[in-house]
Order: sequence, then structure tokens, then C-alpha cells
Amino acid sequence: MSPAVVSFQNVNKRYGAVRAVADLTLTLAPGETVALLGPNGAGKSSTLDLLLGLRPADSGTVSLFGTTPQQAMAEGRVGAMLQSGGLMEEVRVRELVGLACDLHPNPYPLGQVLARAGITDIADRMVNKLSGGQEQRVRFALATAGANDLIVLDEPTTGMDVTSRQTFWATMRDQADQGRTVLFATHYLEEADAIADRVLVLHRGRLLADGTAAEIKARAGARRISFALETEIDAVTATALHALPHASSVDVSPHAGTVRIQSHDADATVHALYALGLYPRDLEVAGLGLEQAFVAITTAEEARTGQETRTAEEARTA
Repeated sequence: MSPAVVSFQNVNKRYGAVRAVADLTLTLAPGETVALLGPNGAGKSSTLDLLLGLRPADSGTVSLFGTTPQQAMAEGRVGAMLQSGGLMEEVRVRELVGLACDLHPNPYPLGQVLARAGITDIADRMVNKLSGGQEQRVRFALATAGANDLIVLDEPTTGMDVTSRQTFWATMRDQADQGRTVLFATHYLEEADAIADRVLVLHRGRLLADGTAAEIKARAGARRISFALETEIDAVTATALHALPHASSVDVSPHAGTVRIQSHDADATVHALYALGLYPRDLEVAGLGLEQAFVAITTAEEARTGQETRTAEEARTA
């Protein structure tokens, strides 16, 4: 059996008092497209730094293709597109991407790399004259200058327009179809929902959830209820809506007459709604989107860790 593309085994990383990565264990297989999600400070960038060998782990092991990250990088098996780090400025786009092709052990033709990244028309422009979105496409070209087995992307579509984003992800899907593994961190949860075969949710350095987007949504354990009311939503009605059983959040728009609710027991919530004498129209009950599920899971974890902290403090002062 061939080794995993990526393997983290009980990996920890601290920066002073901050535990950026906490006992992280995971593996990635060939051909997977994996989204790495988490709020700011969750440890996403630290995890990618460890994966790429940019920083050493304090404990545990990180391996790529059964070897060290540094060796895998030297062999040209990994392409990376990171947020941090600038581009060489006093060169033309064609010269910079051409250098990346020349240095790669298994390069693609320069023209092909430029065309795939959508930068053929700016190939003769100086790098320091590019817009933010154009810089992102150049970074993408550098990350895919050769045949990599693993492509690592950190917020890859930041600054790109809608057309560029669609083209970018079509290219990434093509890479995955060829058996390459794609790992990307993003704040665009709709991208993770539409693109990823697998979603990893990090929170304070810990792996909080690992599964398909559908599994992550189901894990949140809540459903979304939306409807409109023909009667005016006055203060009394709004108070009653906020008090509906099993509702974890209620969003009332009095002027529009619309209501959106997240509930852990949608049947009971809707039953109680009718019991109030309210008759909703255009009633919809659906599972949470990935963004709502992500918020629900991380909020629940914050509440849990907050309770553990309070309990520990009480035990120390007892």
C-alpha cells in the first residue's frame, strides 16, 4: 500500500502561550479535494506551515508521501499558493513564471501554465503593476508550474472576480480528476460546499470535525425554518417568536414580515408556531447550509470550552 499523501500524527505547535496546533492527527489520500475551515486563529496557517516544512512541529510527526515535507518539496511533488510572502517585483510575469517552470523537476510548458492561470494577456506586464486579483493568478501559476502530486492553497481566490474564481476551481477539479490531491484553506464557505470532497474544521488548533459537507451540516443538528406572516409582526409577536421551543436563533424582519429560525427540533418549533395562532405562508424547513453549520459547531465548542474553563477556575478557588 502506498503511503498517505499527507499524514499528521499527534502534532503540536506552540507560539509562546498560544497552542496553535493541538494534538492534530489526520491523513489525506490521493485525488481528494479537501477544504480546511476555521475562524481566525484556528490554526489553519500554522497547519499549512507545518505541512510545507516551513516550521518544525514541537512534537508529533508530519510526513508527505512517506517522507519529510522538505524532501517532498525538493522532489517537486508539492505546489503551494500562500497568502504570505511577496512576489519578485522587478521582473515581468512571463519571466517569473518561466523561472518557476525552469526550476521544477517536471515542468509544464510555459505557455500552458500562463493560459491555465488566465494570465497570458498580462505576461509582459511588470509584477509590481498587477492588481490584487492578478497577483493571485500569478501565484496560482507558480504553484502549478509543474506536475505536482499535492497542491496546497491558502485563501486562493481572495481578490479574484467571479469569472476568475470559476475558472480557477474548474482547473482545480481537473487537477483532482487526474489523481492529484488538493488542500485549500478558505473563508468562502460556499466554495468549500461546492468544491470539496471532504471538509476539515479546525478550532483553536484542534480538529473539530472531519467529513463531507453533508456530514458536517448534519452534525450541526439543527434545521432552518423560514416563513412569512401576513399579520404585522409587533413587539408581542416578536417576543413570542423568540420564545419558540428548541429555537437556537431567531431573525425577525418586521417590515418585510419574514422570519428565519434555526431549531434543534424543527417539528416541535413549527407545532408551537401554529399553537400561537400564527399561520405562516411560504413555510420552508431545510438543513443548514455549510456556513450556518460551521457557525453552530464552532459556537457550541466555544461554549463547551468556556464551561470547562469556568469549572476549572471554580475548582481552583474552592
